[in-house]
Amino acid sequence: MLVVVPALQEIWKWPDTAIAIGVTLVIALVSNVVVTWVIDRSLKRTRRHVAQQRDQAGDQAEPSRVLQRTTAVAQLVKSLWRILLVVSVVLIILQTLSIPIAPILTSAGIGGVVLAFGAQSLVKDYLSGISMILEDQFGVGDLIRVGDITGTVEDVTLRITKLRDANGMIWYVRNGEITRIGNDSQGYSTSLIDVPVAYDADVSQVTAVLAQVVSEAEADADVASHLLEPPQVLGVESITATTMTLRIRIKTPPNQQYALARDIRERAMAALNAAGIPGPTALPGLG
Repeated sequence: MLVVVPALQEIWKWPDTAIAIGVTLVIALVSNVVVTWVIDRSLKRTRRHVAQQRDQAGDQAEPSRVLQRTTAVAQLVKSLWRILLVVSVVLIILQTLSIPIAPILTSAGIGGVVLAFGAQSLVKDYLSGISMILEDQFGVGDLIRVGDITGTVEDVTLRITKLRDANGMIWYVRNGEITRIGNDSQGYSTSLIDVPVAYDADVSQVTAVLAQVVSEAEADADVASHLLEPPQVLGVESITATTMTLRIRIKTPPNQQYALARDIRERAMAALNAAGIPGPTALPGLG
């Protein structure tokens, strides 16, 4: 579709045209400054609120997630606002220059449809990225599971999520391909600690020893600082021909359960050995 461009003398009328364009640019600049200031001020208020929460509760996990999500949303709003502002300024300037914008908008609409069909996966990636940021599904530093990949989020953009697994490998996952996410870092984490002993051990004795272990662990200031509630000895979890397994449950802030579980497991095995409670033994003829 052709765009009819008026003659130069009709496009540029000094000084009216220059003044109109100048006013448009000044208004756009002022609008951008005001909107950016409002967004940044809201972000600063959120930071102050986060600082107050940290001082009152001493919990770094959840407030940092709030700040992380607010920062991501603020950057997204800034980007969308600037795109909208630039497009609006260009259209207003074209109209000021007496250049018909209806054919341009029609051509842009047709081109947009063609581009959308040719870049459906790209559009899907961006829409999925926007949804994940707004819904706070995960953020940088979270331990997540995407399909058969488990790793720590190192970067989140509108198109790609970057993960680092336990082996140090970096995975680049397109947001449009993420259909199911498991997040180990939101709210709190739990760990189930299985302690194996001989299948014919005295259950009441083993339970008493483990109860003493978790009680001593809770009394330890270093351990207690990572606990959200007292550890629980849940009892016998399973019994086989050679092994009886008892289970302990702990609840910690996000991603802090692993070191604590190792510590309690070591305490439990040392206490069981000191109490003379035998560990699992092989069946006769299988040793």
